[in-house]
Amino acid sequence: MTVQTAATGTGRGRRRVAKSSIYVLLTLYTMLALGPIALIVMNSFKTRKAIFDSPFSIPNAESFSLKGYETVWERANFPRYFFNSITVTVVTVALVLLLGAAAAYALAEYRFMGNTFLTLFLAVGVMIPIRLGTVSILKLMVSLSLVNTLFALILVYVAMGIPLAVFILAQFFRQVPGELKDAARIDGASEYRVFSLALPLVKPGLAAVAVFTMLPVWNDLWFPLILAPGESTKTVTLGVQLFLGQFVSDWQAVLAALTLAAIPILILYVIFSKQMLSGITQGGVK
Repeated sequence: MTVQTAATGTGRGRRRVAKSSIYVLLTLYTMLALGPIALIVMNSFKTRKAIFDSPFSIPNAESFSLKGYETVWERANFPRYFFNSITVTVVTVALVLLLGAAAAYALAEYRFMGNTFLTLFLAVGVMIPIRLGTVSILKLMVSLSLVNTLFALILVYVAMGIPLAVFILAQFFRQVPGELKDAARIDGASEYRVFSLALPLVKPGLAAVAVFTMLPVWNDLWFPLILAPGESTKTVTLGVQLFLGQFVSDWQAVLAALTLAAIPILILYVIFSKQMLSGITQGGVK
């Protein structure tokens, strides 16, 4: 009895040590991930001298300065940049959710010739970076006279986000009980109505897709620089480049602009993080 009790106590102790080690590792990873963001925010409120002399210190009465933010609002049209980024991000996420959910429902619900091919084709779209087709995309946008328009960015981002959206949402639609859909059909509901009834049941998947789509669209620099570099179509990320020079950079303005660009996406991420984690975990269960 004593030996069994000792063995039980030893097992519990090992589990506590393992759990504590996991928490320590997660804490260290969190600090490593949030550290650069904290440094950017802190140094955006410092003088140029303090940024280089004491980058890891918190702003005090001597080092505190709002010159970076003043420069951002005086030298750049950041309200316009914010509007452009928000417009492109919101419209892209809405279209990806709508089109991706419809395509995922069709692939999950119906068996037809080409179903497997379409699934594999979309999987390839997830694996191959869309930037490899930049030259062809630029030629297409020039031929359609869409260069320096937000619509060009939206088209590219929707094409970039749909494969992953279909891949994730198809797993969720397969988990929707078939009895519910059959009951709706027996009651005379059309397929569009059945789809609308199944949609609320995959909310975690929709939230996960929204986050995975939103983050790269907001932070992207490549396509705004190539397809929409005009002053009226610049995004926030591209607007930051105004303060980066070949020889001299206004680091106060750069850090202030980065802080302003990161705040909205961080707030949205915090709001949807719970739903995103729920979507990831539920999507892996069949």
